[in-house]
Amino acid sequence: MSTVLIAGATGFIGRALAERLRGRSRVIGLTRAGAAPAPYPGIGWRSCDLFSLLQCEKALEGVDTAFYLVHSMLPSAHLTQGSFQDMDLIMADNFARAAERAGVKQIIYLGGLTPEAPDLSPHLKSRLEVERTLGSRRVPVTALRSGLVVAAGGSSFEMILRIVRHLPVIPCPPWAKTPSQPISLPDLLDLLVFCLEHPDARNRSFDVGCPDVLSYRKMLEGAAAARGVKRRFVEIPMRGTFWCRHWVSLVTGAPQELVAPLLESMRLPMVARDKRLQEQAGIPGMSYEAALRKAIAEEHPAEPFAGRARGPQHNVRSVQRIPLPPGKTARWAAEQYSAWLPLLFRTFIRAERDHGKNVRLMLKFPRVTLLQHAFAHDRNQAPDRQVFYITGGLLARPEQRATRRARLEFREALGGTCLLVAIHDYRPTLPWPLYKLTQAVIHPWVVRRFARYLDRLAG
Repeated sequence: MSTVLIAGATGFIGRALAERLRGRSRVIGLTRAGAAPAPYPGIGWRSCDLFSLLQCEKALEGVDTAFYLVHSMLPSAHLTQGSFQDMDLIMADNFARAAERAGVKQIIYLGGLTPEAPDLSPHLKSRLEVERTLGSRRVPVTALRSGLVVAAGGSSFEMILRIVRHLPVIPCPPWAKTPSQPISLPDLLDLLVFCLEHPDARNRSFDVGCPDVLSYRKMLEGAAAARGVKRRFVEIPMRGTFWCRHWVSLVTGAPQELVAPLLESMRLPMVARDKRLQEQAGIPGMSYEAALRKAIAEEHPAEPFAGRARGPQHNVRSVQRIPLPPGKTARWAAEQYSAWLPLLFRTFIRAERDHGKNVRLMLKFPRVTLLQHAFAHDRNQAPDRQVFYITGGLLARPEQRATRRARLEFREALGGTCLLVAIHDYRPTLPWPLYKLTQAVIHPWVVRRFARYLDRLAG
């Protein structure tokens, strides 16, 4: 019996997929929590923070096939600096590196339908970047690209139901007429299992969807009819999404960090270009109306927007994406950073680097150590990722745990075209309000200055 791992197993698709695979394979679910969630019969659990490469490597040991059903549009720490696209990129890169090291035979990824448009939304760009990153190693990847998944517990679908439930008059901006092609959860599960059981689908991407192409307004109208309520739909001329995210968040209870990217994506048509996988699998898909009735019949009172862990109190994650000069590596960038940093603060701060590449940032007067960065020799053999553990200093809270250690990393991404400068699991000693006004503001500014410095070095 093969071993199948599901990253995103606590989500509504992951839970349903685990149940579908139970008995066919040995199923392992990943969870960020320290303890396993409520028990699922026949499913094992491994604790894993996808922002940690070390934890990913341990979690993927002995796995034959891995499903990747993860997207990070919500904060992952008490303070999260950086875009959700860069958070997604780091997690996907960790997963791909760990899968290659563990000898995983296949990764199956669920992404999003991609319009043929020159200016994709950040949400859709991120889906493609994740797909590209998962496929950047030697593990074969099968990517399914879908639109809205019609199912009880799905965040996007739940927003449609709540708008219909709470608003007697529903405003419809011009982009409410944008065509889209949803898919039912049972059909999506059948296709994911088909990819698992048919090796010829590896190293390929497939668009999937139901037989119906309909606008978001038609979806809302269908949901109102299925619920047996009368709603008035009013066209309004406002084309942007900024104004809309506020009332959608207010009506549905969904956080704006989730609402804003989804609304931006609605401005572009999301229609399957071809459905060759469904033709091969003999799964044409149920209609939107049938999927809607099934989802409403299975609706449960669970709160799909609750329980989004933001990490321990006063925990910080900061990810900044900057260009990496052609032909340069993360190792080169890390060396430049430790040499450049004292030049930026030459009046107040000095940096000392010993023979072990450890770096200590100090005040010139009085001579007080602000931060100590220990070079992780055992984790830095590859030139495309360099890690420094933040081990002490006046500004860092000491951490005794072996996992979730505070660290600064330099990582190449997207084929070496960009560099991610990231701080993970950092806990400052400054009072939290003071930290947010000072150190938290300074770090992104420093990284932007560093990007300009690298650009000058590259000529």
